[in-house]
Amino acid sequence: MYDAVAIGEVLIDFAAQSSDAMGYPVMAAHPGGAPCNFLATLSRFGMKTAFIGKVGKDDFGRMLRETLDSCGIDTRGLISDPDVFTTLAFVTFDSSRDRSFSFARKPGADTCLRPDELDTDVIDRARMLHFGTLSLTDEPSRSATVAAVDYAIRRGKLISFDPNLREPLWPSPELAKEQMLWGLGKADVVKISEEEADFLFGCGYEKSAGIILGDYGVKLVLLTRGAEGCYVKNRRASCLLPARRVTAVDTTGAGDIFGGSAAYCLLKSGKDPAELDGPELRALAEFASAAAGLSVQRHGGISGIPGLDEVLAALNG
Repeated sequence: MYDAVAIGEVLIDFAAQSSDAMGYPVMAAHPGGAPCNFLATLSRFGMKTAFIGKVGKDDFGRMLRETLDSCGIDTRGLISDPDVFTTLAFVTFDSSRDRSFSFARKPGADTCLRPDELDTDVIDRARMLHFGTLSLTDEPSRSATVAAVDYAIRRGKLISFDPNLREPLWPSPELAKEQMLWGLGKADVVKISEEEADFLFGCGYEKSAGIILGDYGVKLVLLTRGAEGCYVKNRRASCLLPARRVTAVDTTGAGDIFGGSAAYCLLKSGKDPAELDGPELRALAEFASAAAGLSVQRHGGISGIPGLDEVLAALNG
Protein backbone atom coordinates (compact mmCIF):
# COMPACT_ATOMS: atom_id res chain seq x y z
CA MET A 1 0.00 0.00 0.00
CA TYR A 2 1.00 3.61 -0.61
CA ASP A 3 0.20 6.56 1.60
CA ALA A 4 0.11 8.84 -1.46
CA VAL A 5 0.48 8.69 -5.21
CA ALA A 6 0.84 11.71 -7.49
CA ILE A 7 0.32 12.27 -11.20
CA GLY A 8 1.97 15.04 -13.17
CA GLU A 9 5.32 16.46 -14.09
CA VAL A 10 8.84 15.49 -13.16
CA LEU A 11 11.50 17.66 -14.75
CA ILE A 12 14.89 19.25 -14.45
CA ASP A 13 15.03 22.69 -12.78
CA PHE A 14 18.00 24.74 -13.95
CA ALA A 15 18.31 27.33 -11.19
CA ALA A 16 20.44 30.45 -11.55
CA GLN A 17 23.39 30.49 -9.14
CA SER A 18 25.30 33.55 -10.40
CA SER A 19 25.96 35.55 -13.58
CA ASP A 20 28.87 35.47 -15.99
CA ALA A 21 30.76 38.49 -17.34
CA MET A 22 28.06 39.14 -19.96
CA GLY A 23 25.20 38.90 -17.46
CA TYR A 24 23.99 35.45 -18.45
CA PRO A 25 22.93 33.19 -15.57
CA VAL A 26 25.20 30.35 -14.49
CA MET A 27 22.81 27.55 -13.63
CA ALA A 28 22.80 24.36 -11.60
CA ALA A 29 20.55 21.42 -12.47
CA HIS A 30 18.20 20.01 -9.83
CA PRO A 31 15.42 17.41 -10.00
CA GLY A 32 12.03 19.04 -9.78
CA GLY A 33 8.36 19.06 -10.59
CA ALA A 34 5.75 20.03 -8.00
CA PRO A 35 4.09 16.60 -7.60
CA CYS A 36 7.47 14.93 -7.09
CA ASN A 37 8.58 17.56 -4.58
CA PHE A 38 5.34 16.78 -2.71
CA LEU A 39 5.96 13.02 -2.81
CA ALA A 40 9.65 13.33 -1.92
CA THR A 41 8.66 15.25 1.20
CA LEU A 42 6.33 12.48 2.29
CA SER A 43 8.97 9.86 1.52
CA ARG A 44 11.60 11.82 3.46
CA PHE A 45 9.32 11.61 6.48
CA GLY A 46 8.89 7.84 6.14
CA MET A 47 5.70 7.46 4.11
CA LYS A 48 5.24 5.18 1.11
CA THR A 49 4.68 6.95 -2.20
CA ALA A 50 4.44 6.34 -5.95
CA PHE A 51 4.49 8.52 -9.06
CA ILE A 52 2.60 8.39 -12.37
CA GLY A 53 4.05 10.40 -15.26
CA LYS A 54 6.33 10.46 -18.29
CA VAL A 55 9.94 11.39 -19.04
CA GLY A 56 11.97 11.16 -22.22
CA LYS A 57 14.15 8.15 -22.85
CA ASP A 58 17.21 10.36 -22.48
CA ASP A 59 19.90 11.10 -19.92
CA PHE A 60 17.76 13.55 -17.95
CA GLY A 61 14.86 11.09 -17.86
CA ARG A 62 17.17 8.35 -16.63
CA MET A 63 18.58 10.64 -13.95
CA LEU A 64 15.11 11.64 -12.77
CA ARG A 65 13.99 8.03 -12.49
CA GLU A 66 17.12 7.23 -10.47
CA THR A 67 16.48 10.24 -8.24
CA LEU A 68 12.89 9.23 -7.53
CA ASP A 69 14.01 5.68 -6.81
CA SER A 70 16.66 6.98 -4.42
CA CYS A 71 14.00 9.06 -2.65
CA GLY A 72 11.92 5.94 -2.08
CA ILE A 73 9.24 6.94 -4.62
CA ASP A 74 7.93 3.92 -6.54
CA THR A 75 8.39 4.58 -10.28
CA ARG A 76 6.43 1.69 -11.76
CA GLY A 77 3.95 4.27 -13.11
CA LEU A 78 6.69 6.40 -14.73
CA ILE A 79 7.00 5.87 -18.48
CA SER A 80 10.17 6.55 -20.49
CA ASP A 81 9.18 7.65 -24.01
CA PRO A 82 11.81 7.62 -26.80
CA ASP A 83 9.78 10.06 -28.94
CA VAL A 84 9.84 13.12 -26.64
CA PHE A 85 12.37 15.01 -24.53
CA THR A 86 12.31 15.28 -20.75
CA THR A 87 10.85 18.64 -19.73
CA LEU A 88 13.26 21.38 -18.59
CA ALA A 89 12.51 24.46 -16.47
CA PHE A 90 14.83 27.45 -16.11
CA VAL A 91 14.49 29.38 -12.86
CA THR A 92 15.85 32.89 -12.35
CA PHE A 93 15.58 35.12 -9.28
CA ASP A 94 15.12 38.80 -8.60
CA SER A 95 16.80 40.76 -5.81
CA SER A 96 14.34 39.43 -3.21
CA ARG A 97 14.89 35.83 -4.43
CA ASP A 98 11.42 35.58 -5.98
CA ARG A 99 11.37 33.24 -8.97
CA SER A 100 10.63 33.52 -12.68
CA PHE A 101 10.21 30.42 -14.85
CA SER A 102 10.95 29.61 -18.49
CA PHE A 103 10.15 26.16 -19.87
CA ALA A 104 11.48 23.93 -22.65
CA ARG A 105 8.17 22.11 -23.16
CA LYS A 106 6.87 22.21 -26.76
CA PRO A 107 6.04 19.47 -26.06
CA GLY A 108 7.76 18.12 -23.00
CA ALA A 109 7.46 14.49 -22.02
CA ASP A 110 5.24 15.31 -19.05
CA THR A 111 2.46 16.63 -21.35
CA CYS A 112 2.45 13.43 -23.42
CA LEU A 113 1.09 10.93 -20.88
CA ARG A 114 -2.02 9.27 -22.36
CA PRO A 115 -5.06 7.93 -20.46
CA ASP A 116 -4.38 4.40 -21.75
CA GLU A 117 -0.91 4.55 -20.16
CA LEU A 118 -2.22 5.02 -16.62
CA ASP A 119 -1.25 2.32 -14.14
CA THR A 120 -4.51 2.24 -12.17
CA ASP A 121 -3.17 -0.48 -9.86
CA VAL A 122 -0.93 2.20 -8.33
CA ILE A 123 -4.02 4.32 -7.57
CA ASP A 124 -5.90 1.31 -6.18
CA ARG A 125 -3.12 0.79 -3.62
CA ALA A 126 -3.00 4.45 -2.42
CA ARG A 127 -4.75 6.32 0.35
CA MET A 128 -4.35 9.70 -1.41
CA LEU A 129 -4.04 10.93 -5.01
CA HIS A 130 -2.30 14.28 -5.50
CA PHE A 131 -2.31 16.35 -8.70
CA GLY A 132 -1.60 19.86 -9.92
CA THR A 133 -2.38 22.02 -12.94
CA LEU A 134 0.76 21.61 -15.03
CA SER A 135 -0.62 18.28 -16.25
CA LEU A 136 -3.84 20.10 -17.25
CA THR A 137 -2.26 22.62 -19.62
CA ASP A 138 -2.05 20.32 -22.67
CA GLU A 139 -3.38 17.13 -24.19
CA PRO A 140 -3.08 14.22 -23.79
CA SER A 141 -1.87 14.72 -20.19
CA ARG A 142 -5.04 16.68 -19.34
CA SER A 143 -7.24 13.73 -20.27
CA ALA A 144 -4.91 11.37 -18.41
CA THR A 145 -5.13 13.50 -15.27
CA VAL A 146 -8.92 13.77 -15.48
CA ALA A 147 -9.15 10.00 -15.89
CA ALA A 148 -6.86 9.39 -12.91
CA VAL A 149 -8.74 11.81 -10.65
CA ASP A 150 -12.16 10.44 -11.57
CA TYR A 151 -10.90 6.87 -11.10
CA ALA A 152 -9.54 7.73 -7.64
CA ILE A 153 -12.78 9.45 -6.61
CA ARG A 154 -14.85 6.43 -7.65
CA ARG A 155 -12.65 4.32 -5.39
CA GLY A 156 -13.00 6.60 -2.39
CA LYS A 157 -9.44 7.96 -2.35
CA LEU A 158 -8.53 11.22 -0.64
CA ILE A 159 -7.88 13.84 -3.34
CA SER A 160 -5.19 16.52 -2.89
CA PHE A 161 -4.82 19.41 -5.37
CA ASP A 162 -2.27 22.16 -5.95
CA PRO A 163 -3.36 24.87 -8.47
CA ASN A 164 0.34 25.77 -9.01
CA LEU A 165 -0.25 28.53 -11.58
CA ARG A 166 2.47 28.97 -14.21
CA GLU A 167 0.87 31.47 -16.60
CA PRO A 168 3.43 31.13 -19.46
CA LEU A 169 2.37 27.49 -19.91
CA TRP A 170 -1.30 28.30 -20.58
CA PRO A 171 -2.77 29.40 -23.92
CA SER A 172 -4.90 31.93 -22.01
CA PRO A 173 -5.63 33.04 -18.43
CA GLU A 174 -9.25 32.01 -18.99
CA LEU A 175 -8.30 28.38 -19.65
CA ALA A 176 -6.00 28.39 -16.64
CA LYS A 177 -8.82 29.62 -14.42
CA GLU A 178 -11.25 27.07 -15.86
CA GLN A 179 -8.92 24.16 -15.15
CA MET A 180 -7.95 25.43 -11.70
CA LEU A 181 -11.62 25.69 -10.73
CA TRP A 182 -12.22 22.19 -12.10
CA GLY A 183 -9.47 20.93 -9.81
CA LEU A 184 -10.97 22.68 -6.79
CA GLY A 185 -14.27 20.94 -7.49
CA LYS A 186 -12.60 17.52 -7.31
CA ALA A 187 -10.40 18.00 -4.23
CA ASP A 188 -10.68 17.21 -0.54
CA VAL A 189 -7.45 19.07 0.32
CA VAL A 190 -6.15 22.14 -1.54
CA LYS A 191 -2.73 23.77 -1.18
CA ILE A 192 -2.98 27.20 -2.83
CA SER A 193 -0.80 30.32 -2.71
CA GLU A 194 -2.18 33.77 -1.96
CA GLU A 195 -1.27 34.85 -5.52
CA GLU A 196 -3.22 31.94 -6.99
CA ALA A 197 -6.22 32.70 -4.77
CA ASP A 198 -6.13 36.33 -5.93
CA PHE A 199 -5.97 35.16 -9.57
CA LEU A 200 -9.10 33.08 -9.06
CA PHE A 201 -11.18 35.21 -6.71
CA GLY A 202 -9.55 38.61 -6.07
CA CYS A 203 -11.11 38.99 -2.64
CA GLY A 204 -8.29 38.41 -0.10
CA TYR A 205 -6.99 35.20 1.38
CA GLU A 206 -9.60 34.73 4.13
CA LYS A 207 -12.59 35.14 1.82
CA SER A 208 -10.89 33.02 -0.83
CA ALA A 209 -10.45 30.17 1.64
CA GLY A 210 -14.12 30.48 2.57
CA ILE A 211 -15.18 30.29 -1.08
CA ILE A 212 -13.02 27.22 -1.69
CA LEU A 213 -14.59 25.47 1.30
CA GLY A 214 -18.14 26.66 0.75
CA ASP A 215 -18.56 26.62 -3.02
CA TYR A 216 -16.31 23.75 -4.09
CA GLY A 217 -16.78 21.16 -1.36
CA VAL A 218 -13.13 21.19 -0.28
CA LYS A 219 -12.55 19.93 3.26
CA LEU A 220 -9.21 21.57 4.09
CA VAL A 221 -7.51 24.65 2.60
CA LEU A 222 -3.78 25.24 3.02
CA LEU A 223 -3.15 28.80 1.84
CA THR A 224 0.48 29.88 1.74
CA ARG A 225 1.37 33.59 1.89
CA GLY A 226 5.11 33.55 1.24
CA ALA A 227 7.02 35.71 3.70
CA GLU A 228 3.74 36.51 5.49
CA GLY A 229 3.10 32.93 6.59
CA CYS A 230 0.06 30.74 6.00
CA TYR A 231 -3.67 30.44 6.61
CA VAL A 232 -5.11 26.96 7.23
CA LYS A 233 -8.86 26.42 7.40
CA ASN A 234 -11.56 23.79 7.43
CA ARG A 235 -15.22 24.10 8.47
CA ARG A 236 -14.40 23.59 12.15
CA ALA A 237 -11.53 25.99 12.70
CA SER A 238 -8.82 28.13 11.15
CA CYS A 239 -5.23 29.12 11.93
CA LEU A 240 -3.32 32.20 10.74
CA LEU A 241 0.39 31.64 11.29
CA PRO A 242 3.25 34.10 10.62
CA ALA A 243 6.25 32.87 8.64
CA ARG A 244 9.46 31.84 10.33
CA ARG A 245 12.20 34.44 9.85
CA VAL A 246 14.90 32.88 7.71
CA THR A 247 17.37 33.98 5.06
CA ALA A 248 16.13 32.43 1.82
CA VAL A 249 18.58 31.37 -0.88
CA ASP A 250 16.16 29.41 -3.09
CA THR A 251 12.37 29.25 -2.73
CA THR A 252 11.98 26.57 -5.42
CA GLY A 253 9.64 23.85 -4.16
CA ALA A 254 8.87 25.54 -0.84
CA GLY A 255 5.12 25.45 -1.44
CA ASP A 256 5.30 21.79 -2.46
CA ILE A 257 7.29 20.96 0.66
CA PHE A 258 4.73 22.86 2.75
CA GLY A 259 1.94 20.87 1.09
CA GLY A 260 3.73 17.54 1.46
CA SER A 261 4.50 18.26 5.11
CA ALA A 262 0.86 19.16 5.79
CA ALA A 263 -0.22 15.95 4.02
CA TYR A 264 2.18 14.01 6.23
CA CYS A 265 0.48 15.39 9.34
CA LEU A 266 -2.97 14.67 7.91
CA LEU A 267 -2.18 11.12 6.81
CA LYS A 268 -0.40 10.37 10.07
CA SER A 269 -3.48 11.52 12.03
CA GLY A 270 -5.74 9.12 10.14
CA LYS A 271 -8.54 11.70 10.40
CA ASP A 272 -10.86 13.11 7.78
CA PRO A 273 -9.48 16.58 6.86
CA ALA A 274 -12.81 18.17 7.76
CA GLU A 275 -12.55 16.81 11.30
CA LEU A 276 -9.26 18.40 12.36
CA ASP A 277 -9.82 20.76 15.28
CA GLY A 278 -8.12 24.08 16.06
CA PRO A 279 -5.06 22.70 17.89
CA GLU A 280 -4.57 20.04 15.20
CA LEU A 281 -4.70 22.68 12.44
CA ARG A 282 -2.14 24.79 14.28
CA ALA A 283 0.18 21.84 14.79
CA LEU A 284 -0.11 20.96 11.09
CA ALA A 285 0.61 24.57 10.05
CA GLU A 286 3.58 24.87 12.40
CA PHE A 287 5.12 21.62 11.15
CA ALA A 288 4.65 22.51 7.47
CA SER A 289 5.98 26.04 8.02
CA ALA A 290 9.08 24.73 9.78
CA ALA A 291 9.79 22.28 6.94
CA ALA A 292 9.30 24.92 4.25
CA GLY A 293 11.40 27.41 6.20
CA LEU A 294 14.29 24.98 6.35
CA SER A 295 13.99 24.16 2.65
CA VAL A 296 14.37 27.75 1.39
CA GLN A 297 17.76 27.98 3.10
CA ARG A 298 19.04 25.36 0.61
CA HIS A 299 19.16 25.03 -3.16
CA GLY A 300 16.73 22.94 -5.16
CA GLY A 301 13.31 21.40 -4.59
CA ILE A 302 13.87 17.71 -3.82
CA SER A 303 17.44 18.37 -2.75
CA GLY A 304 16.25 21.02 -0.28
CA ILE A 305 13.84 18.83 1.70
CA PRO A 306 14.84 18.61 5.38
CA GLY A 307 14.78 15.44 7.44
CA LEU A 308 12.08 14.77 10.01
CA ASP A 309 14.57 15.19 12.86
CA GLU A 310 15.55 18.63 11.50
CA VAL A 311 11.93 19.75 11.38
CA LEU A 312 11.25 18.53 14.92
CA ALA A 313 14.41 20.26 16.15
CA ALA A 314 13.29 23.52 14.50
CA LEU A 315 9.89 23.23 16.17
CA ASN A 316 11.46 22.66 19.56
CA GLY A 317 14.22 25.24 19.12
